[in-house]
Amino acid sequence: MKNKRIEMRRARQKRVRRKVTGTPERPRLSVFRSARHIYAQLIDDSTGTTLAAASTLTATVKGTLGGLKKTEAAKAVGRAVAEQAKGKGYEAVVFDRNGFLYHGRVKALSEGAREAGLKF
Repeated sequence: MKNKRIEMRRARQKRVRRKVTGTPERPRLSVFRSARHIYAQLIDDSTGTTLAAASTLTATVKGTLGGLKKTEAAKAVGRAVAEQAKGKGYEAVVFDRNGFLYHGRVKALSEGAREAGLKF
């Protein structure tokens, strides 16, 4: 069962990645969700570089997570990556859910990024 789930996610990931690419003007906001943590990074696909990153393990975010649920922590990660992006001059991004379904923690992360001022 686990392998089938992973294969289905990989298929969704490939399908989305064909259409979604990050540019220097509008980088890709990629999300990875594990059982315990969530990670987000801004990627410029033309050069293959990571422009900004945040996760529940990042020191600035980890200090504010005391007692929060996982969806609330995901929202905080979204705000943190949006603040980094705005600090580097990025206003708009392309959202890449990385094959994960758009609900729960992935949706909370995107809402947090939108609240902090990113447009996508």
